Amino acid sequence: MGRFAAFVGASILAGALVAGVALPFVGGLGLSAKAASENFDDLPGDLDQPFLSQPSYILDSEGNQLAMVYDRYRILRTFDQIAPIMRQAIVAIEDSRYYEHGPIDLKGTLRALLRNQQSGGTGSKQGGSSLTQQYVKNIFVEEAGNDPAKVAKAQAQEVSRKIKELKYAIGLEQRLSKDEILTRYLNITFFGRQAYGVEAASQRYFSKHAADLTLPEAATLAGVVQAPSAYDPIGYPNAARDRRNIVLQRMAEVKVITQAEADAAKATELNLKTQPLPNGCITADQIDGAAFFCDYVERVVKNDPAFGANKDERDKMWREGGLRITTTLDRKAQKAAYTAATKGVLQKDPVADAVVMVEPGTGKIKAMAQSRPYGFGDYETTLNYSVDHNMGGSTYGFQTGSTFKPITAAAALENGMKVDQEYSTGYDIDMRKEKFRTCGESTRDAKYQPQNESRSETGTWNMQTALEKSINTYFVLLSKDVGLCPIATLADQMGVHQGNGEALKQVPSMTLGANTIAPMNMAAAYATFASRGVYCTPIAVTEVAKLDGTKLSVPQAGCKQVMKQSTADTINTLLKGVVEDGTGTQAGLKDRDNAGKTGTTNERKAAWFVGYTPNLSTAVWIGGAKNDVEMVDIKIAGTTYEKVYGGQVPGPIWKSAMSGALKGVDAPDFAAPPPGAIPPKPDPNKKPDDGKPNQRDQNRPPGGGSTRPPWTPWTPPVTPPTTPPTGGGGATKPPETQRPPGHTRPPSTGDVGGGDFEGF
Repeated sequence: MGRFAAFVGASILAGALVAGVALPFVGGLGLSAKAASENFDDLPGDLDQPFLSQPSYILDSEGNQLAMVYDRYRILRTFDQIAPIMRQAIVAIEDSRYYEHGPIDLKGTLRALLRNQQSGGTGSKQGGSSLTQQYVKNIFVEEAGNDPAKVAKAQAQEVSRKIKELKYAIGLEQRLSKDEILTRYLNITFFGRQAYGVEAASQRYFSKHAADLTLPEAATLAGVVQAPSAYDPIGYPNAARDRRNIVLQRMAEVKVITQAEADAAKATELNLKTQPLPNGCITADQIDGAAFFCDYVERVVKNDPAFGANKDERDKMWREGGLRITTTLDRKAQKAAYTAATKGVLQKDPVADAVVMVEPGTGKIKAMAQSRPYGFGDYETTLNYSVDHNMGGSTYGFQTGSTFKPITAAAALENGMKVDQEYSTGYDIDMRKEKFRTCGESTRDAKYQPQNESRSETGTWNMQTALEKSINTYFVLLSKDVGLCPIATLADQMGVHQGNGEALKQVPSMTLGANTIAPMNMAAAYATFASRGVYCTPIAVTEVAKLDGTKLSVPQAGCKQVMKQSTADTINTLLKGVVEDGTGTQAGLKDRDNAGKTGTTNERKAAWFVGYTPNLSTAVWIGGAKNDVEMVDIKIAGTTYEKVYGGQVPGPIWKSAMSGALKGVDAPDFAAPPPGAIPPKPDPNKKPDDGKPNQRDQNRPPGGGSTRPPWTPWTPPVTPPTTPPTGGGGATKPPETQRPPGHTRPPSTGDVGGGDFEGF
């Protein structure tokens, strides 16, 4: 009977429009009653319930919350989860005859029309919309999102909109009960201060659930709805209290409370107990600096096609929220990385650092930390030094120095060379006239005269001793014989590209780390060695579920074998020597198999240690965020260094981070390399037959002085390295710039890699 009465009430208004009862109102808006009737009949009767924007939750690998992010803060509640006094308060002030009339209060509407017409357009307009109509209007506003033009249209005082409200209101009251509509209204309406819905408002202003609201609190919230800015309890407490008292009096008038109860409530203060509504990744910085990882996850969702065919679709999904995003972050590893990063380099030091951990064989990013916290203040940053530019990182990445040498060594092994490949060199080597084969035309550098770190580093080296002591001259000769194309091709297969998303520059100094690369890509590349030649694309998300339990597809690591197991096993053994008896001894772990490589760039503007165990790969970078700090006579974390080396500052940071992350974790061993793969070390004092230690052993004519067997020269592959996609997104504020292309550097020295090359 109630539904029938509601329908009759709505039909009366529709008939009134056609008959001209509301003609002064319609005519004043330039719409005839006939037109109004035709528009009314043309509208669909049903209005779909929109997906109400809600927070998304970013969780660690164990399901613990890292951050809550939202476009609109809203927590949906059922009818029984909202205090009865709150329901009564909103009905009393917004539509006191709500349970008596149909989808429209014809009496209230006509009264409002007459009073507004009698006012001659002056003063405030009196509304006549029922709660059902208000709910419909809120749906229009919700669908408009954050587009100001669409929001204005959704709220425009036009008869066409009123007609829409009416038709949809009729349909709603035919399908839903009054209680259901009231619940939806209380979940959708705006209460100011980023609080959408009564539960959010209860938490924002009173730090409690909507089910626990008292009479004065409920009246306060009910009063806010009419004008959230004007009646803001925080900004305008006097206006909010006056409005609350109006609500209380109205509740007494309609007899949902007594006058005595109203008077007692009026005598109280607002008694706000406000709390901020935490929003965004910046809140995750409190969890061992996890804000940068959180920011990376947000960019994954906004950039990866797995979450939408185009940017608009992905942005819409992010705005709507309601997602539970389970990530790969390991709390113990994150704590270890953050502790090591912030103790090894202090926030206000002239340089910063980054520590990023990747799991071999899965690509899971286990931790991401840096010395400067997430923020916009002094010695804070929103740049994620660990990742590519399009994912929130620096403009180019950072030169890697000698940490690139193991990739050159692996490419040599993959192309038929052996660990016993020897070169006899002096302290420096003149490569100005030498041409290096690329995937296209050969290239040379007319200024290229690389040096070793120390003048004492002369003699005969094989791949093992050259890696342990980081001999630049050896690796320059090795890269020339192998060719730059197979090195770049293997690097590409290992996920190594420049921080701006472009493929590596194939230049003579490539093997010494002249390209600018993000730390995470180096960690993932070294994880390839740890997993016996299997490369996995780094991933940060393992599951995305909607609130209804629906699961979305997520990006996959796409693990694939990119080098022979024997190659990876051999490199692992060679790099064990670096931490046991080479430049990385300060980084070596004593209780488990581990391997790694130091790296320092020209002018010491960046220093690295990248290392791994069979179950975790970690890259550590330190340097100026703009690549503009020469780490010479510099104080870092309270210690003054004459010169910074990769094994000296990044190495101990790596050791601390790995020790903490792997505490209590199994310690598997690396697989042994093939028998005979690691030959005896050569005599470092051995000289070539011509007695010229500054020349390389060409091994062409018999008696050339080399003990290495002949090898088959490399043949260019059909498919050259690809340029990684740059993706969408990018930094949300202008990025701190790196050293501009085209700069010049002095020749490379020792563990110090990098160097000049054309076109950079």
